[in-house]
Order: sequence, then structure tokens, then C-alpha cells
Amino acid sequence: MKYDFVAIGDITTDAFIKLKDAEELMNHGTRELCVRFADKVPYEEVVEVRAVGNAANAAVAAARIGLTSALIARVGDDENGRNCRSTLTGNGVADEYVETQPGLPTNYHYVLWFGAERTILVKQTKFTYSMPQFETPPKYIYLTSLGESAKDFHHEVAAYVAAHPETKLAFQPGTFQIKLGAEELKDVYAVTEMFFCNKEEAQIILKTKETDVKKLMEGIRAFGPKVVVVTDGPNGSNILDAGGMWHVPMYPDPAPPVSRTGAGDATASTTVSFIHLGLPAGEALLRGMINAASVVQGVGAQTRLLTRAEIEEWYTKKPADFQATAI
Repeated sequence: MKYDFVAIGDITTDAFIKLKDAEELMNHGTRELCVRFADKVPYEEVVEVRAVGNAANAAVAAARIGLTSALIARVGDDENGRNCRSTLTGNGVADEYVETQPGLPTNYHYVLWFGAERTILVKQTKFTYSMPQFETPPKYIYLTSLGESAKDFHHEVAAYVAAHPETKLAFQPGTFQIKLGAEELKDVYAVTEMFFCNKEEAQIILKTKETDVKKLMEGIRAFGPKVVVVTDGPNGSNILDAGGMWHVPMYPDPAPPVSRTGAGDATASTTVSFIHLGLPAGEALLRGMINAASVVQGVGAQTRLLTRAEIEEWYTKKPADFQATAI
């Protein structure tokens, strides 16, 4: 099978626990979720969402847009793993590179859901990874969140992309990959075509307090990525490529957000998908922001992902100021 889009990253089930009795506090500039210690904390509901995680979310987004999509991931030989597989294939994503590793549990995360925000309790199983033997090199590899046990695997991915210039690498680093730092992953950065992170993550990667997003994008590009996207929450997103820099505002929420889980994944994977389909970088990012605006209207990162036709329908109804502006 020839794939347009192959995502790499851990897969999990998210259990969304909707808190009823909690509060948000600011502590030294950091937003904190607070509940009473040593008490019984009531919740409204629990919603299980299977086959999610940054990579799975990206693979489903690409499939829904119309790309041939697959996932490289690991599951355990358990009911959760089997359910994740069936959910994945039900969403149009091939699971031929999803390996079952007996004796290990499939990842299961708890999402403390309060208002439209979430705090995630994670425990990553120590799976082992290796690159599969592709029948035909994929058009894009989308590398994102992996646990510490996959540290050395990153260099295998970089070596594959270096040896197969027909395959482009999109890199959306997760927490551990950001913690590793650009020097440890310099071979990955060097072969990256498209890079995605938020403003705070860019500051961590560059070890700087710089707030000018243009300088942050230029700093990331110096590591090797040809296209750099830095998102900035309610301030929108920014993209840098060989043609210049553009700012894209948030697409107006059609209703108050239900949950912001997966908005970043939708932005990044949709942008990659539309660049693959031939759109300029700024136009592709506009579509990414539209898909993110839809995703936050549902619970979980995949339930409200749009098809290509639906994204274009939203685009035709966009406000006049929803456009890519040179910066």
C-alpha cells in the first residue's frame, strides 16, 4: 500500500472525567486546577475516547481529509488495545504498522475536564519501536509524542528520512521530545520539512525568554526545518516558509468550546494535509485553524474532525478578516 501520510506516536484511550466541583487559580503566573485535598470530589460524567494521542489524532484527521493514512504505534495484548485497533481502522486509518507487544498494557490516560480545559494524567508504557519495511516510501511521515523508551528510535526515523528524500518529515514534538532538546534530536530537526509547536514550547526549545514570534520561528528554522508553525493560543498561529511569514487569526468559535483537547493536533495535521494537496503554506494553515475550531466543539480530539469538503464549506463562510497576513 502506498500511503500519503504515516503518523508515528503513542496511542491511548482517554477517559474524560468531567469535574463538577473544582476551581482555577493563578499561582506565580501559572494556571492551576484545584480540588479539595483528602475529600470526595464529585464529577458529572466519564467519557472514554479510544485510539487517541497526537499521532492517532493526526492520522485520523488526514484520513478524513482524504489522504491514505496509517499509524506506527504499539498496543498491548489486551481489550483496550483491541478496541483501539478497531476504532482506528473504523476511522479509515490503516493499522498494519500497529504492533501488539504481549505482556505490556495499552496506554490509558485520565483527563480531568473542567470547563473547556483539561489536565491529563499520563503513564506511558515502555514500548519498543522500530521502522517498518514500507512497500513504497510514504509521502509524509508525521512524528509526534513518544515516551522515553523510544529515545533511540528518533534517530532511526531521521536516518530513514535522510535516505529517502521522496519522504517529507513533519515534526510536532511532544513533552518528552521537547525535554530531550534540539541538540539531542539535531538529526531529526535537520531532516524536518515542517515543524509545529506553540509559543511556550518554542521558548523552551530555544532556551530563551524571547516573545517575538518572528524571532522564535527563525530560531527554530536555524535547526533545519523548512516550514515552521508556532501557535499562540487565542492570538492565532504563525507560519514561516521560503516565501515569508504569515499570521493567521483564530477562526471564530461557532459556540462556546466544549473541550480544547486535540486543537493543536488538528491544526498541524490539517496544515500538512493541505500542503500535500497543493495549497500554499498560509492557505493550508487557514484550513488547519478551521479544523481546530470544529474539534473544540466536541469531546475528544477526533469526534468533530472535518472532511475536506466540510473544511472548504466553512472556508466559504469565513469572516472577511480570517486570512493570512504577512508579518
